[in-house]
Amino acid sequence: MENKYTEEERYYAAKKRVEEIKGFYGNLIAYVVVNMGLMVINLLTSPAYLWFFWPMLGWGIGVVFHGLKVFNYMPFFGKEWEEKKIKEFMDKEDKSWE
Repeated sequence: MENKYTEEERYYAAKKRVEEIKGFYGNLIAYVVVNMGLMVINLLTSPAYLWFFWPMLGWGIGVVFHGLKVFNYMPFFGKEWEEKKIKEFMDKEDKSWE
């Protein structure tokens, strides 16, 4: 049985995957550091109104979706879904030629 992918293709796919994971963790670290800074600024300047929750909430939603995408928990953004759709469109095109 012949390998589906060459060694080079497997290497670049793995490298891309590592970069995606690295990007997520970079985003997560930036989220924590920046929001801690915003919290300190907020508590030192206007502790009566806790506005730091708003950027934390908005960016947090983005971080969650980024994580879901990177770790393949989103059924409509994963590789499997893409490959299934590609095959579906190719099959549909094949049938139209018959």
